[in-house]
Amino acid sequence: MQFAMVGLGRMGGDMVRRLMQAGHAAVVYDLDANVVAEYASLGATAATNLEDVCTRLSTPRLIWLMVPAGSAVDETIAQLIPMLSSGDIIVDGGNSFYKDSLRRARELSARGIEFIDAGTSGGIWGLQNGYCMMVGGSTQAVTHCEPIFRALAPADGYAHVGASGSGHYVKMVHNGIEYGMLQAYAEGYQILHASPDFSFDLHQIAGLWNHGSVVRSWLNELAEKAFSADAELAGIAGYVADSGEGRWTVQKRSISMYRRRSSRSRCWRGCHPRQSKSFCRQGNPCPAQQVRGPFGENPNEAGRPTSPGKSPPRREIPPRLKGGPDPCTVV
Repeated sequence: MQFAMVGLGRMGGDMVRRLMQAGHAAVVYDLDANVVAEYASLGATAATNLEDVCTRLSTPRLIWLMVPAGSAVDETIAQLIPMLSSGDIIVDGGNSFYKDSLRRARELSARGIEFIDAGTSGGIWGLQNGYCMMVGGSTQAVTHCEPIFRALAPADGYAHVGASGSGHYVKMVHNGIEYGMLQAYAEGYQILHASPDFSFDLHQIAGLWNHGSVVRSWLNELAEKAFSADAELAGIAGYVADSGEGRWTVQKRSISMYRRRSSRSRCWRGCHPRQSKSFCRQGNPCPAQQVRGPFGENPNEAGRPTSPGKSPPRREIPPRLKGGPDPCTVV
């Protein structure tokens, strides 16, 4: 199946590689011509600009965006619209806010263009292990693109979760859960590390918990790997780059009747650190660093620019979340 990938950062590039390995035909574009040439050498068709992307695709066109969330997505879509036809499909595989995806779907639908929001999880391991695909959009458009989704995902790792906006909504909550899990592990290892009575081998304990324990998980496997390399986590900064989704989950929780203490605590701790150096805060990013790459950068946004426009500014924590008790306080 023919598709175009706009944005060849770490995730976008690896998704092209995985799809080409599955026999799909790629048209690729990035602001960095050297990166485009790299993928052309692997068999992709190089495009010099967005107009060239559209020219090289058969109809209905399938254009996948892997660019920073926010204005870069809107600007890229605005440039594509005059060159697209009714029935063409745009897929946003980045970490966009679901309400932005709802708006984009409405605007494109009025022009006869389909919009799919594809929540994508897997980070820098996706090429090897596959990507979890949480897809929102019309049944007709999603069905047309299904060979692409199934090639990207491992077995049972793809689902059409609902109408436009639902894929990014599910991915938003997914990341809120992920950050809550990271914080829980980090605080647990902090308690073990700071014990006045015992000197624990955290690599040993992480490995132990990964065999038969109810807290075993891939994130804890990554923690085990991190402790194997550096038991003190000295080379890991005490923060993780923020894609926005953890904050959006907290905001959504704030206007609902349900409390989500762990995701709220994760955002408080990660965005408003109170200690210059904390094993707890270093333990939080260590699995995330192995998912996203060095220093926990967002693989959609780190490194080379992938779309016109600048990356969006960091979103402020809503006023209701500022201040308050230390998230490590037991309540």
